[in-house]
Amino acid sequence: MTINPVLIKSSFALVEPHGTAVTGYFYEHLFEHHPAVRGLFAEHVDEQRDRLWAALGALVEHLEDTGTLLGLLRDLGARHAGYGALVDHFPAVGGSLLATLEHHAGDAWTEEVEASWTALYGVVADTMGQALTAARQQG
Repeated sequence: MTINPVLIKSSFALVEPHGTAVTGYFYEHLFEHHPAVRGLFAEHVDEQRDRLWAALGALVEHLEDTGTLLGLLRDLGARHAGYGALVDHFPAVGGSLLATLEHHAGDAWTEEVEASWTALYGVVADTMGQALTAARQQG
């Protein structure tokens, strides 16, 4: 699978007008399908929804600037170590992210779009996971 920046950006442009409904749907999906992760989050996830939305925007914005993108992901991964996140949580997050994007993209969500987002999330999970693991080992 390869990341197609055109598909990522065009599908995100369709999702973007839904704003906070996107992140609200994500957390509902995540907590419903993976209730074990609920304890990692504050009771009210309003601030976390804003952070997620900003991270998604930055991911798409810097998609073709590999150095900046990887730096952002490494920083996120290191920070998530402090939140108690585990690499084992990444598949659940990725599944909920894809379900959320599909829900909000509607008919524009094709196999090609899904494959591109899946490939991108693979990079996200790998990069953040390595940084999370390194931060835990350091301490």
